[in-house]
Amino acid sequence: MEAPVLAQQAAAPSAAEIDWRPKAELPESVRSRLPAFCDGGYLPSGGSDQPGVFGSDQSDTSAPLEASGLNARYEIDRTLRLDGDVRIRQGRFEVTGKEARYDQAQGEVSILGPLVSRGDGFLLTGDTARYSLDSGRFDIDAATFLLHGPEMRGNADSLSRVSESEVLIRDGLLTTCGPRQNDWALVSSDIRLDRAEGFGTAKNVRLEVLDVPVFYWPWVSFPIDDRRKTGFLYPQFGSSSAGSGGFLALPYYLNLAPNYDATLTPQYIHGRGLFNEVEGRYLSQYGQSVLQLGYIDNDKAYADANPGDNGQRWALDASTRARFDNGWTGYGDFSVVSDNDYLSDLNRSLSISQATHLRRRGGFRYRSAGQYFDAFLNDYQTISDYIADVNKPYAQLPEVLYGATADFGGLEMGLESQYTNFYRDNTNLTGLDRANGQRLRAIPELALPLRAPWGFTRPSVSVNYTRYDLTDYSLGDGSFDRTVPVAEWDNGLYFDRRSELFGVPYNQSLEPRLYYAWAGAPKDQNHIPDFDTAIKRFRFDQLFEPNRFSGGDRVGDTNQITVALTSRINDLVTGAERARVSIGQVHYFDDREVTLFGTGGSTRSESPLAGEVVLNPLDTLEIRSSGLWDPKTGSTEEGRSQLTFHSEDYRYLASIGHTYSKDSLDQSDVAAVFPVTDRVSLIGRWVYDSVLDRTVGSLAGIEYNNCCWSVQVVHQGYFTEDQQLDNRLLFQIQLKGLGGSGGASTRLSEAIYGYEEREKRRFGTP
Repeated sequence: MEAPVLAQQAAAPSAAEIDWRPKAELPESVRSRLPAFCDGGYLPSGGSDQPGVFGSDQSDTSAPLEASGLNARYEIDRTLRLDGDVRIRQGRFEVTGKEARYDQAQGEVSILGPLVSRGDGFLLTGDTARYSLDSGRFDIDAATFLLHGPEMRGNADSLSRVSESEVLIRDGLLTTCGPRQNDWALVSSDIRLDRAEGFGTAKNVRLEVLDVPVFYWPWVSFPIDDRRKTGFLYPQFGSSSAGSGGFLALPYYLNLAPNYDATLTPQYIHGRGLFNEVEGRYLSQYGQSVLQLGYIDNDKAYADANPGDNGQRWALDASTRARFDNGWTGYGDFSVVSDNDYLSDLNRSLSISQATHLRRRGGFRYRSAGQYFDAFLNDYQTISDYIADVNKPYAQLPEVLYGATADFGGLEMGLESQYTNFYRDNTNLTGLDRANGQRLRAIPELALPLRAPWGFTRPSVSVNYTRYDLTDYSLGDGSFDRTVPVAEWDNGLYFDRRSELFGVPYNQSLEPRLYYAWAGAPKDQNHIPDFDTAIKRFRFDQLFEPNRFSGGDRVGDTNQITVALTSRINDLVTGAERARVSIGQVHYFDDREVTLFGTGGSTRSESPLAGEVVLNPLDTLEIRSSGLWDPKTGSTEEGRSQLTFHSEDYRYLASIGHTYSKDSLDQSDVAAVFPVTDRVSLIGRWVYDSVLDRTVGSLAGIEYNNCCWSVQVVHQGYFTEDQQLDNRLLFQIQLKGLGGSGGASTRLSEAIYGYEEREKRRFGTP
């Protein structure tokens, strides 16, 4: 008699199968958000606000028992038997099944399945179950379960709710893959979930891939809600540019207090040895601080490459942000490494970019409607072997900025000021490069701004005053000043018209602009050191600036007028700017004689034409082009063009770019992500330099996605400081709901436009 019953039960659908729907059967609102590589998704077939077997916030055992079925047989003071469409409920506990027997003497209900218990966000099924009315304990055999939020499903030989907040799972399996698709799964002999404490524990845990064990933990502890819990995180493993082979990392999280924690990540890197990283986070009422450390006691590969070095290497990265009352904020960033090769050899998690200089900066800032104040200390560590002492940046110890604006009737008064103490090690320097010292700048301004819907005008006068007090100054007395009067007059008109194109209404504007600038700067300023000054790159935006130098050590002699024109087309349905075209030119009335040690001067009477074009004919297509064209020679001085395209779901990505600078740079750049199938995509980028006549960057890879895991394998070639093309292999494996290993996605996000957005959408709703 039992064999047919067992066979019938074995055919019963699991919790995941009950709520799983093929993509074609999902509502359009759900299907449109589903990634293309997913075959379907979960859709609850019924709803309930009951918490079911996973407990509630109040006791159920004091509530009366409610039971119903198609047929009932009751033995007074002994048993109640129910057959067909059975529903048992006590308080907020509810379960349905095929048959049920209530033993009044023992206070226990036995349910014969297939049985189902649905709650808010989960579904549970099983073969047989027992429920105690006195204790609230619920035991179910051959259980399957589905958690809708994380789309996580599983099964167990037995599942027990031993109290309102504690659940035991024996011989269980857990995965985020679809029904009957165990591409990966966590399997454990004993899982305990404690809702009161917000964590779970598991014994004898193994990670299985296609039902093959690949990793084992004897014991793990993990959170089951938003509360943090001390314990091991998922291991990271694979191949990385950080070593000569593979690496294995076992992160351990320490929940030290509600407002601070730490993560320790010991890792073994083949060819280098044991490497440790630690991150600490602290949250106060003012803001958050983060401290990250990396340390290896004996880097074998580094010691072999650098005879005489003991291989001891380290790095530190610290940051803090604080917000105080009344507009005041504080900030700090400090980065330091033991050697110039640390970042390229070891760094995988420190928040330090691959730069030539590491910044150490900290200060306070104030902002209000009419003024700002900023005071900070700023220094650098240079980590490039190719930067000479004379080209290393100055430290600012300190720098203080203050600015304010105020209206007096129709007049606008403003002030920009800066005090800086510049310092640089000058032991190996000579001449003006040895100079250190203090600089004070102040730029008061008086303007008369007038605005109307059809245009604007803004005449203004200002004074650019600079004072120096220098040490190690080789050209005489180090105390001197410079005063430069400046006049500006900015004018613009606005015309627009409405029309229609392909049935879409749009607004087109025509915006002519006339800008005049004059600055009576002294011609020879090369007795002043170069603390922070450079020649601004000439482009369209610079047409409306009075000074061709950045920083404060040069003020350009200026007598010029700019004529420019901008036209925009705006979609009146969506409000999107579909096109913007701008062109302008500067006409010089005098030669420019102020230079930065010989550069920055000119005798031309007019500038190249500066223009930029931005086209957005579709929400998924953008075309940008900017450049300089010399009408006298009929040649392009420089240019940058970029076409970028992505499909609405970002599965397709493509960009084509070209960068040109006369006599120095001519590079072409092509990048794409192209889906071959719904699950397989090809990834590539190629950068070619026509001046060097060689490839200076390349990237080629393949990506596989399905609804529960993905893998990326990417080969990257990159140009180094010593003009060589180095190569490395990057990869990433991502298990939905479990995390991943490797670092390919970070590199791809840096290399391919739109890839970061694509990553956000890969496993869920945008």
